[in-house]
Amino acid sequence: MAESTLTAFIARQRMLLAKERAAEIERSSLLLSNCGPKLLEQKGLSLGGLGISSVSIGLGGKTLVELERPSAYHTSPLFPPHTLRPGDLARIEQNVSGNTPAKKPKKTSANEEKVQQEAEGVVYKVSDTRIVIAIDSGEGSSDDLNLPERCRVVKLANSVTYDRMDKAIDRLERIIEGRSDDKTAQMTPLFQVLLGIHPPSDLVPVQNLTFFDDKLNPSQKAAIKFCLESPEVACIHGPPGTGKTHTLIEIIRQLTTVTPTNPKPQRLLVCGASNLSVDNILERLLALPVQDKNAKLKVTRIGHPARVMAHQGILDNTLEVQATRSDQAALAKDVKSELETTLGILSGKGKGSKGKAPRGVERKKLWEEVKALRKEYRQREGGVVKSVLSEAQVVLATCHTSGGRQLQNHEFDVVIIDEATQALEAVCWVPIFKAKKLILAGDPMQLPPTIISIDKERKAKEKKKSKQPQKSPAKSKEQKPQKNAPQLPPPSNSEDSSSEVSGDEMIKASPPAATKKPTLVPPRTLETTLFDRLEQMYGARSKRMLEIQYRMHADICEFPSETLYSSKLISHDSVASHLLNDLPNVSLESEEDAKELLETPVVFFDTSGCEYYERLDNGDSDEGSRCNENEATVVSNWVDKLINAGVLPSQIAIITPYQAQVTLLTSLLRPKHGPELEIGTVDGMQGREKEAIVISLVRSNDTREVGFLKEKRRMNVAMTRARRHLCVVGDSSTVTHGGSYLKKWLAWLESNADVKFAGLE
Repeated sequence: MAESTLTAFIARQRMLLAKERAAEIERSSLLLSNCGPKLLEQKGLSLGGLGISSVSIGLGGKTLVELERPSAYHTSPLFPPHTLRPGDLARIEQNVSGNTPAKKPKKTSANEEKVQQEAEGVVYKVSDTRIVIAIDSGEGSSDDLNLPERCRVVKLANSVTYDRMDKAIDRLERIIEGRSDDKTAQMTPLFQVLLGIHPPSDLVPVQNLTFFDDKLNPSQKAAIKFCLESPEVACIHGPPGTGKTHTLIEIIRQLTTVTPTNPKPQRLLVCGASNLSVDNILERLLALPVQDKNAKLKVTRIGHPARVMAHQGILDNTLEVQATRSDQAALAKDVKSELETTLGILSGKGKGSKGKAPRGVERKKLWEEVKALRKEYRQREGGVVKSVLSEAQVVLATCHTSGGRQLQNHEFDVVIIDEATQALEAVCWVPIFKAKKLILAGDPMQLPPTIISIDKERKAKEKKKSKQPQKSPAKSKEQKPQKNAPQLPPPSNSEDSSSEVSGDEMIKASPPAATKKPTLVPPRTLETTLFDRLEQMYGARSKRMLEIQYRMHADICEFPSETLYSSKLISHDSVASHLLNDLPNVSLESEEDAKELLETPVVFFDTSGCEYYERLDNGDSDEGSRCNENEATVVSNWVDKLINAGVLPSQIAIITPYQAQVTLLTSLLRPKHGPELEIGTVDGMQGREKEAIVISLVRSNDTREVGFLKEKRRMNVAMTRARRHLCVVGDSSTVTHGGSYLKKWLAWLESNADVKFAGLE
């Protein structure tokens, strides 16, 4: 392959990452400077009125500051809704109340004033009532943590993730140019396949494969066999409800157990795009039956587990807990308890401190002691961590965390990346450098990674478009590609998945002729994941699709299967005909009502002709979000009916593409049905399911604008969350003009759903 192509690929990745980093920094600095404390809390970017409940020491000598809502200031200890998640960068600073400006701390010295006001760190754990921030006290930094009595936590732009991705791209460039001094980072067969230098090698047949799980279906078995037989890379395409995690668990068991087909147990690094996906796999691994205690799989979870406070099994398998249990841990433990006692005195929380922190010379002396103890603790703990990880056969972490200090110089036989279609390509390279073989799992027909810089451009385009006089919808043409932008062939698995996947991310281009020579195409946007790229380069030979789904009623599954999964997605007998009527808690006396509500898998409320127009809500953001009051009333009435029929609020979710509609629906329904009824955007529901889903499409206007409803992957996620009942509320006369996919969907709803005309109700 021409070196210029590889150089162009690296340069393009760098440029896109730089653009995204700048957009994230701009967004958070704008928000932090423009928003008052109340608005920041409403947007979920901060938690105010907090007090420190404890200070302890975590792995790597980090200071763990645990914060809660003190009963003196709050009626409830529960946090309001927020977006702070494990792994996020955050700052602890002096609390600022709604109207009054922040009080200046008492001046002692120029240095101490800054120290008293704030400390930056990483969100380590989050529960309903506690948040723990890990503050890394580096050698050169000011170690003195003298936090205010009342503080708030503010979410920051996360530059650490971008630094790690940039480093991965730099390392890839050195390997391509043959400049890598690291012997473990040479151009391996895996890298050659991923960069299109060589096509994947022929499969190495695995004979007489015995599966551990006898409930696997034929497509799952075929995918597992394909992964075991592929020498370099294998992709598993798992549409909604097809048991993707179930399949990955079997692959992990096959690779880590000595069997006739696997004479030597292999060492695995299992990663995911999010903490939740990693914890999900860990939970499944821990639930596996074990015949012999000695044969139990040695599993270690690195990083920030999202479910740590709720699930003891996950906690027991974290590196932190395992490190405290090893034989060498006793020495480190003594140093740690001494360190925590000293920190307790310094924060005014320790024994005998009477709630007052020491000042002046005494304080300085104690901090010197902390520095010395921390250094000793780090050295002792380093040896403990090394021994724990060297024994682990399966290490689990997010893609980002796998590039941390703890896994330096660790090599693996296979790396598995779950949710690979939601991870940026650059972050996938972080774990890839550590292995000889790669297995990716995901669904390119569901939501791609969230890219702020693209969303910004789309919103700007939509704003501009809405100000221009509207052309007649019949003549609206596809968006034309930029002249110099590298063109991407469309994904190979759906008949028209090109331009409308979303208005901006893929350009319709003629697919390359079937040649043996792969072509590496620099990505047009960061939404093109490694999974997408391999599919574009190698087509069907790079992946196997799981074809039987265990979630949706056959009628709900029919449209996505036809349009996005080449009619290959089949409903398993156990779910093909299940309805709300089969749930034990539902009942209706009237047979007619029961049929309408509980025995109808798909309902469509068409608001066409009702003049239920959308409204732009500028309170939500600079560009404004959209809501539709009349549509919200239709949704509210239908949810009331379902709940009156005995469907539990916890069995229902309302999905809508716009945040302003979420806010409106929440104000209508929360007071009646409580927090068990989930109301949210499509993005928040990916990977989830409910017995009944109600979708509010919002868009209804004379200019026939549909915004990002035209992104078929977003709509696919929305409609495939439902198990037994799907209700869609929308204006067909507007939505049908959003491209061929939405047109087909509305035609399908007209023919297959129970169509109701909302205005006549």
